[in-house]
Amino acid sequence: MATTRFSLILRQPGAGPLRGSLLSLDEVTRLAGIHPGLGERLMALGLIDPVETTPEPLFEVATILRIRRILRLHQDLGVNWVGIGVVLDLLTKIEELEREIERLRPSRR
Repeated sequence: MATTRFSLILRQPGAGPLRGSLLSLDEVTRLAGIHPGLGERLMALGLIDPVETTPEPLFEVATILRIRRILRLHQDLGVNWVGIGVVLDLLTKIEELEREIERLRPSRR
């Protein structure tokens, strides 16, 4: 059985407050296992956002996980592309509220 190996090419962000490594759209789509055209569509729909746009769009590594979540919503649950944006926004809000509840909850001793 042949084994396919993928290399991860990390790029350091340009000047600015960004930290960590960034990936090009081609790298993100390859690592997420999707066609580059779908990556462009997700970007056009605002489902994934680059953290830098010049000279090319660059994404955080976490974008790969976001794409996988998007694909699960679309393929497994049948959520349409517009609905995915709503679901992701609601999930983000729920996570924020859960963190706030934990922060406000008195410590148990």
